[in-house]
Amino acid sequence: MFQSSLFEIRPEWIDYNNHFNMGYYAVLFDLAADEAYADLGFGPDYKTHSGHTTYSAEFHICYLRELKLGDQVRANFRIIDFDEKRFHSYQEMIHRDGWIAATGEGLTLHVDTSGPKVAPMPADIQKRLSDWKDEQRQLPKPSSIGQGIEMIKK
Repeated sequence: MFQSSLFEIRPEWIDYNNHFNMGYYAVLFDLAADEAYADLGFGPDYKTHSGHTTYSAEFHICYLRELKLGDQVRANFRIIDFDEKRFHSYQEMIHRDGWIAATGEGLTLHVDTSGPKVAPMPADIQKRLSDWKDEQRQLPKPSSIGQGIEMIKK
């Protein structure tokens, strides 16, 4: 499992309730994903030399525990599944003390920027995705994967 560097909650990310604002969870998940993407081969130069990039098609966040100013977190990044044109990922935002603050689940598309249109990933990147998925095979499937939103009636 890929683990990002440590990020600290910044003052400008705190809302009027004195909480880490919900939008910045997505920012932190994205910063952590950028690190994982570089390891997979989608780094900053990928678009320039290939004419391809990635687009987020869908992203879901579950807020599990409150974060506050100065807290430090990192994100684990897993590949759940992939095909030649897209991949399904899962992240956990882990507080420095070890507890999970939030989870993020995404579907990412590989895009030819000349269209733009969804296009197959190069074989070397598909191989890296396969290797990551194989390395993570022993990990239990997260219980929140694929869940929708609903009001539970009591």
